[in-house]
Amino acid sequence: MNPRTVPGPRRFTLSLLILTVPLLLALLGPLFAGEPGPRAASFTFGGGHWAGTDFVGRDVWRQVLLGGRPVVLTALAATALAYAVALPLGLIAALTHRRWLEELVMRPLDVLLAVPSLLFLLLVAAVLTPDAGGLALLVALVNIPDAVRAVRAATAEAAARPAVEALRMQGETWWRTAIGYVGRSALRTLAADAGVRLTGVLYLVATAAFLGVGAEPDAADWAVMVDRNRTGMFLQPWAVVLPAVLIMALTMGTNLLFDAALTRRDRGPGRDRRGRRPAPDRGDQGTAPDRRHQGPAPDRVPQPGRTPAPPSPTDGPPRAPGRDEKSNPCI
Repeated sequence: MNPRTVPGPRRFTLSLLILTVPLLLALLGPLFAGEPGPRAASFTFGGGHWAGTDFVGRDVWRQVLLGGRPVVLTALAATALAYAVALPLGLIAALTHRRWLEELVMRPLDVLLAVPSLLFLLLVAAVLTPDAGGLALLVALVNIPDAVRAVRAATAEAAARPAVEALRMQGETWWRTAIGYVGRSALRTLAADAGVRLTGVLYLVATAAFLGVGAEPDAADWAVMVDRNRTGMFLQPWAVVLPAVLIMALTMGTNLLFDAALTRRDRGPGRDRRGRRPAPDRGDQGTAPDRRHQGPAPDRVPQPGRTPAPPSPTDGPPRAPGRDEKSNPCI
């Protein structure tokens, strides 16, 4: 089923169902994980392990319950930190009338943008040993340049409107103008960017954990589980399939939820399925006029400079002016 062909309420419900399962497992899973049991043989089934065991004999389902919280919390924290810095910087670059200030904000970010995100994480990890909080800071740092450019591009058109100059002349504060008018005008674009950026952050956090950045080699983490258990993929596939499917459901559900929410907001009251307002009822204005009840058509006045058409042969000779059939003695 193509998500774009699903009606609005059903599409919103579908996105919630996809997102709820990994989100609940990530946030509430540690409460139901319980105490670790005795370890069994690696990549085996049975013995009370309905999802099998991992590469060191631990229960896969218990690791799934424990491994979602680091991924989700790190991704949410990194996205929030990135926008906490990008929003004021992007609004300053869009609203300022000083060219040097705009260049001072944007050019250092362009230098950071030229460095690949994953390469930057690996270079920092080679010098430092970041934990989950340090990984969130690093992921937020590499996402700030993109987020600032997105905010500036989304708010530049609204910042150039005459209404902004009117607000300045009325003495409104900079924050009220930037957030209350300019930011609200670009809310739809920024919300769509936030959904896509959260997906990218999730993949980047999972990839960093997959490479051992910000997570211990045997940590209970969905990305680490995919990395450490891939050698036994054909012996015990659930150790890889379960965390991989949950990561995919988390990213896909996030995008679908943002898309469905923006579609519903774009429709609003009085709009059709494509977000357009219906045409007003014009009554009989759109129909052709009925000429049966109208009087005779007025005589056509010859246009100046045009030669009148010659009479038809069936019309007979022209009559003298002022004479009719009764005045003709021959009739």
